Amino acid sequence: MENVDPVGIHTGDSIVVAPSQTLSNKEYQMLRTSSLKIISALGIEGGCNVQFALNPNSFEYAVIEVNPRVSRSSALASKATGYPIAKVATKIAIGYNLDEILNEVTGKTYSCFEPVLDYVVVKVPKWPFNKFLTADKTLGTQMKATGEIMAIGSNMEMALMKAIRSLEENIDSLILPYLREFTKEEISERLYRRDNERIFVISEALRRGITIEEICKITMIDKFFVGIINKIVKLEKELEENVLDKELLLKAKKYGFTDKVISSLTGKTEDKIKELRDEFGIYANFKLVDTCSAEFEAKTPYYYSSYDEENESIRTDKPKIMVLGSGPIRIGQGIEFDYCSVHGVWALKSKGYETIIVNNNPETVSTDFDISDKLYFEPLTPEDIENIVRVEKPDGAIVQFGGQTAIKLTESLDKMGVKILGTSPKNMDRAEDREEFDEAISKCGILRPQGGTIFTVKEAKDVANRLRLSSFSKTFLCSWWARNGNCL
Repeated sequence: MENVDPVGIHTGDSIVVAPSQTLSNKEYQMLRTSSLKIISALGIEGGCNVQFALNPNSFEYAVIEVNPRVSRSSALASKATGYPIAKVATKIAIGYNLDEILNEVTGKTYSCFEPVLDYVVVKVPKWPFNKFLTADKTLGTQMKATGEIMAIGSNMEMALMKAIRSLEENIDSLILPYLREFTKEEISERLYRRDNERIFVISEALRRGITIEEICKITMIDKFFVGIINKIVKLEKELEENVLDKELLLKAKKYGFTDKVISSLTGKTEDKIKELRDEFGIYANFKLVDTCSAEFEAKTPYYYSSYDEENESIRTDKPKIMVLGSGPIRIGQGIEFDYCSVHGVWALKSKGYETIIVNNNPETVSTDFDISDKLYFEPLTPEDIENIVRVEKPDGAIVQFGGQTAIKLTESLDKMGVKILGTSPKNMDRAEDREEFDEAISKCGILRPQGGTIFTVKEAKDVANRLRLSSFSKTFLCSWWARNGNCL
């Protein structure tokens, strides 16, 4: 795996790509050999990862750290390749050798075969800065991310675009709207800042005509990666300036652009984009993660979407239930949701249902390929879910185990004709809408603290007076609203 960011930014805060994209064969073999020498000298058996810093202008390298254990990087590597590192390490610990451990993905090869990828994986960290508005967003050697997401695509452009929308920051592309208000000089100055928005600043710099060479010199990011961002930016311009024919639309989908993003760039409605895709026969297909670049047939149904012609996900006639995962770990949403998702899947399997998990967090148990009957490693957005629904046609979906991430997809699933199992979409809305909830419990005669919804300071004062709050509570309520601008 290769960090997109230069040395100086913690791996946990860095965008990571697999397989390595910028190493020559000589560099790759040099670092591989060094890794094997290190773990042999240390006598390590089992899971281990070695991190290197490589000078891009020479063959000079340094060892940053050696982790003689499974780590967050191990989880990412495992999910990126389909190679179950922790399971293999456990078998090694009790005495097995690699040539005795069967590769569970192919069922034919053994674990001594190194994984070979015919796709690209991108990991992007999930930061908690939306919860800590005044926090220092500068990235360095101290890790600040609370979690991460992983995306798989046929090319790096697609994987990167999938990764951006998987973060659940209400951003679907490399366009960060407020950056458009900056001058070219201000954008150029922002390039010197290493923060969580650097990839959006780079894309904005390219839109302003700042050269790839200048960006690379300032950011120390490899020219290859800036070139990938530039290809996405150029396609944005193509969509804005040209007629949306089949060739251009297919190119946009192969680069990971959603209908929503294409709509905003072309001025057409999302419904019109969907109509055009139907007319041109442009639909997402699903490819298998097989660890061996399709050299051997895979047994484990672990899929990612692409716009290649062949669909490798074969639908069965068994009754099937789709369980939506919880996406990236962040403050307020952790592994408890994944625990629920996995146990829900096991319960469904025990009742004879075919289970389908959709998630994009490599740190979770739900994205182990042997938990469900089918695993789709995809963004949790309406369009990406609809692509899966079109192929699988599930008999129902469970959203209650995926936290707010999955709950937000309830309305979209309902429109797709997917039956929501458990609480109905209407009653979910009644539980979450404060006014409808208040009306419901009033009808039931249930006692509760009085409250109100406010959007302005005046409304806050009116509600405070109506509820007869103390002067301290009134002051706190109004000052809190003035600072945060949110409704209660």
